[in-house]
Amino acid sequence: MKLALFGYGHMGREVERLAIAQGHEVGVRLDIENNPEGAGITSEALASIEAAIDFTVPTAVFDNIDRATDIGVPLVVGTTGWDDRLDEVRELVDKRGATLVHGANLSIGANLFFRIATQAAQLFDAISEHADYDPYIWEHHHRDKVDAPSGTALHLARLVTKTTRGKKTIQAGNPESSIDTEALHVVSLRAGTASGEHTLGFDGATDTVRLTHTAGNREGFAAGALLAAQWVIGRKGCFEFGSVLDEILGDIDDNG
Repeated sequence: MKLALFGYGHMGREVERLAIAQGHEVGVRLDIENNPEGAGITSEALASIEAAIDFTVPTAVFDNIDRATDIGVPLVVGTTGWDDRLDEVRELVDKRGATLVHGANLSIGANLFFRIATQAAQLFDAISEHADYDPYIWEHHHRDKVDAPSGTALHLARLVTKTTRGKKTIQAGNPESSIDTEALHVVSLRAGTASGEHTLGFDGATDTVRLTHTAGNREGFAAGALLAAQWVIGRKGCFEFGSVLDEILGDIDDNG
């Protein structure tokens, strides 16, 4: 593939490193200096680009999506923290017949973790009349991360509240008083250089079960972004990253 990178910070450079190692070409690199409000995303600049990957900041995402979908460049968005505009983005993509993949986390391991976590929540919910386990979420990222809770933690929380009967709302941060029994508590830690650690716990009177995904480095996110960029070429629509894995996991299901 010939790629464009929107955002050339730590993640953009990691995507470039891995893309070159896989035999792809990076033809365009856009950052805040040459892409204010998406102005660098033009049909002329991206004329030979097959797909673009966005690892910028939440405030830049919508402008980048607006420009890329307008000129018909398939886009993979790994940036989080812009969920409040997701419905607007879906409408824009559908209206223009454009192509977009987005995800709370582009790590393949994290997306398998989401599926395992969903099944775990279903199991603990099914046994709730006989044993009370209280779910919670804890996450840790490096001190420079701009959104808290992380997009991954919020996605995980929504999976749990959608799956369980006892948790109906999400409460983030440290409250001044006790937590509502129907609230799923999400706690964020920002310190050091951690690439990302997320734990879904089920705390009971007699024991505790914890499921944890730990990102060892940024390569996992870059690998997922490149996989999505390859997958999205030739498709139309707005897709969540899980759709990219559905075909692979479908093959596993078909083979028993």
